Amino acid sequence: MKLYRNDPSSWDTDSQRTALAIGVFDGVHRGHAAVLSSLMERSGEMSVVAMTFATHPDEVVTGMPAPPALAPLDRRIELLGDLGLDGVAVIEFDEEVRQLSPESFIKAYIVDGLNTALVSVGEDFRFGYLAGGSVDTLRICGARFNFDVLSTPIVDLHGTEVRSSSIRAAVASGSVALAARMLGRPFEIDGVVVPGDARGRTIGFPTANITMPDRLVRPATGVYAVQCEIDGVRYDGVSNVGTRPTFGGGDETIEVHLLDVDEDLYGKSVRVQFIDRLRNEQRFTSAETLVFQIKTDIEQARSVLAP
Repeated sequence: MKLYRNDPSSWDTDSQRTALAIGVFDGVHRGHAAVLSSLMERSGEMSVVAMTFATHPDEVVTGMPAPPALAPLDRRIELLGDLGLDGVAVIEFDEEVRQLSPESFIKAYIVDGLNTALVSVGEDFRFGYLAGGSVDTLRICGARFNFDVLSTPIVDLHGTEVRSSSIRAAVASGSVALAARMLGRPFEIDGVVVPGDARGRTIGFPTANITMPDRLVRPATGVYAVQCEIDGVRYDGVSNVGTRPTFGGGDETIEVHLLDVDEDLYGKSVRVQFIDRLRNEQRFTSAETLVFQIKTDIEQARSVLAP
């Protein structure tokens, strides 16, 4: 898969016309898949490319921190590639890009940059200075610059619109099963196993402490049934997101106990997929009571994760 970055005047499409989907594509959810699917159905022999942004436009437009992401940029690119695209164009959304009029953006990136013949966007797509461009703007410019435009309705899932904001809210509230239905796969966190205080091992349930990527949405505190991928191998597990109040609390952490596995995982990269929330985090009066609850959590997780 080809990656286009930096100045669009340097992009080389080998004179081939492009079918282009445009969006932030945070999480690459079912709504994004619908935009891309409609494009691929009409693309014929064209090269199919998705255009996304290294920096969330809201951060530059408002001057405030962007909403926490569902996936970091490198994972977004990987997920887009998994859908069978030929390329991804990554725009560094900065003040210069923000100042571009809709027509200037179209000319620089869509027409000259990617030699586009077909554009696919969501029906509420906005772009250009002060979000002045819309699907209608694309169609007007398409008639001028010889490209067609596809507009895809917002995907509805049992009365809930599939949007990145809806999925963020679901994850942040602990409704990871709902988030998975909107994403089309479980919400996941990629991190590295780092040393902890080894409390879990002292009570018979060793845990891996996972680093939390910056600026990623964090699941609500609680206990979750999870699946983890380490060195290409998938494991079932139970994860606690929280401050471990039974042991005096502290900074919020993500800990994972892998079922039927006791290995030294320090320094290993791990992908944690959150399948379902089992319960709230709570403080127990004794280690014995906590151990009993952990055993209950494990049995419940086995039931949730059973094939």
